[in-house]
Amino acid sequence: MQKTLLRHMAAGFVFTAIAGTLFHFLYDWSGQNAVVGLFTPVNESVWEHIKLLFFPMLLFSAFATQKWESSYPCIGYALLAGIVFGCLLIPVLYYTYTGIFGIQIAAVDIAIFYVSALAAFLLAYRLASTCHGEKWKWLVRLLVILLAAAFFIFTFFPPSLPLFTSP
Repeated sequence: MQKTLLRHMAAGFVFTAIAGTLFHFLYDWSGQNAVVGLFTPVNESVWEHIKLLFFPMLLFSAFATQKWESSYPCIGYALLAGIVFGCLLIPVLYYTYTGIFGIQIAAVDIAIFYVSALAAFLLAYRLASTCHGEKWKWLVRLLVILLAAAFFIFTFFPPSLPLFTSP
């Protein structure tokens, strides 16, 4: 059963990696459609690039919860916790390496996305297989809802903070 769950999480990682990569270009491909911009990066800011993980993984989470919750009762909570963790990891890794080295490297930025997605799914696997922390599922759901609302609002009204400005 654990092997099957691990395969499901690996499939989720692959889906998120591919969809997130495609999402990077989707806004421009759509002719800069505002609706598409709600779900995909509209500029090169770190904030906008968190969408590359958030929305594809959220989509996979909805699918996985619907399909496998009877076998893995904590999968929904686990994947949402993974989303929150992965979304926090992206700016932490980005600002850590740019702060230490004083430069930005596109290949490292890309690697941060994949590492964060992998870490998100590894956490989700652990939580789904053990149900640890499920008592906090209400908080995790609230954080995901707040993150989604923040993406929608800050896409069009970004604060004047480094996280929201293109490097």
